Amino acid sequence: MIWDEYLHPTSLIAERQIGTQKVPVASLSASLQQLVANFKAFDNKYKSLDNSVLYAMLASRMAVAQAGWSENDIFGINIGSSRGATELFENYHEEFINTGKTSTLASPTTTMGNISSWVAHDLKANGPEISHSITCSTALHALLNGVAWLRSGMADKFLIGGSEAPLTPFTIAQMQALKIYSNDKSDYPCKAFDLKKDKNTMVLGEGAGVLCLEMGTHDKALAYVEGIGYATDILEHGISISTEADCFKKSMRMAIGEIPLAEIDAIVMHAPGTIKGDLSEYKAIQSVFGENVPMLTTNKWKIGHTFGSSGILSLEMAVLMLQYQQFISVPFAQPQAQRKTIRKILVNAVGFGGNAVSVLLSKSV
Repeated sequence: MIWDEYLHPTSLIAERQIGTQKVPVASLSASLQQLVANFKAFDNKYKSLDNSVLYAMLASRMAVAQAGWSENDIFGINIGSSRGATELFENYHEEFINTGKTSTLASPTTTMGNISSWVAHDLKANGPEISHSITCSTALHALLNGVAWLRSGMADKFLIGGSEAPLTPFTIAQMQALKIYSNDKSDYPCKAFDLKKDKNTMVLGEGAGVLCLEMGTHDKALAYVEGIGYATDILEHGISISTEADCFKKSMRMAIGEIPLAEIDAIVMHAPGTIKGDLSEYKAIQSVFGENVPMLTTNKWKIGHTFGSSGILSLEMAVLMLQYQQFISVPFAQPQAQRKTIRKILVNAVGFGGNAVSVLLSKSV
């Protein structure tokens, strides 16, 4: 279903009432919203949880089932979020402002650790549980952590990912205050990877992505992690990466390692839809690859920017392109020369403050 959606050049972003204003967002489909509602009603304990936790729990169930893991398997969990229990926190804070009091569950249900601990509870897992926030590169930092645990020999399996439910009035207002939120009324409100745009067009989305990591080769493997890279810019200011995206240059080079640049067939860019964010990443790619730039794409024009889960959803897109051997381009971007075979794809993510991660995926090892 996800792949079929990517084959259609239509955006899933639409105007929706958020608080007192209508803004473009990419919310869950009606069928997925019903699935979440059913899940919440399934167990009385789940009724008090934020959607960011519920999304992660549902995605984790699907990932573990697809990988064939059982309750007898011992695996670690690292699922993060940029904002955490956004809607729930705002509701509790509003209650406090209005009444001077708050509910008993206000603190335990809004901590960042909620995500991995509730996933572990739902799956009856026995391994280490880690939740964290490294803004928009959170999910790919979870992958870095999972790889480190596996390489150390301290775990055989790791469940990693990101989850975000940020479609709230206060969160939208924060992005508007930064003057980066889109007010575009076209069919593509988020102009991610449109390097000629003259205004910022970031649009928020929501969702979760989770994957199962194991060492070695497996019959059920969807793709293989060939390289990982990470770097952080020296802060010029608190909201963005440097003009030349030095962090991306370092993270991409680290992920690629000794692999010939010509073998990298595509890059799924972070490309948030802002003028500076898109252009600086593109300049970094040009710096690394020179005249032989791979095919470039992003999914934010389609599903919006999902903050802490954006990196894992970009990774999913890369895995699908490897599986189906078809490149999904940005419909309004300048046409690119298509490669016949897609063997290796680089995936980028970066958050406020320039904390970049790059992951190199391949179809086989």
